[in-house]
Amino acid sequence: MGPQVSRVLLVEDEFMVAMLTEDMLCDLGYEIDLSVADLTAGLQAAATRQFDVGVLDINLRGSLSYPIADILIERGIPFIFASGYTAHGMDARYAQAPTIQKPFTMAALGQTLARALAAREAGHRNETAGPG
Repeated sequence: MGPQVSRVLLVEDEFMVAMLTEDMLCDLGYEIDLSVADLTAGLQAAATRQFDVGVLDINLRGSLSYPIADILIERGIPFIFASGYTAHGMDARYAQAPTIQKPFTMAALGQTLARALAAREAGHRNETAGPG
């Protein structure tokens, strides 16, 4: 049996960026669970869909995607932010979230997603290990 394919929720409001990101994700071996372009659809998907990792654009036509991130945090689903913002432009509550600067390369996207998924796995291992 081959490696498990991770399913991705992509939240990106710019059509061409979404298409390019989808292509990169597929080339990296990820499966697109759903791609949405606005906050309302992102909130719905984050709360109800089954996926392994999220890629969230921070600014969705003037609405911030932080409420989507909050749902993912609550559900224990890792995510990365993809943004044109610098670290200084981000809400401090999400300073530890993996972030990739636009425009990004496929290699950078793959590395950032791998880091987010590895952090989740490390958290699961620590939870199951129990007190030492």
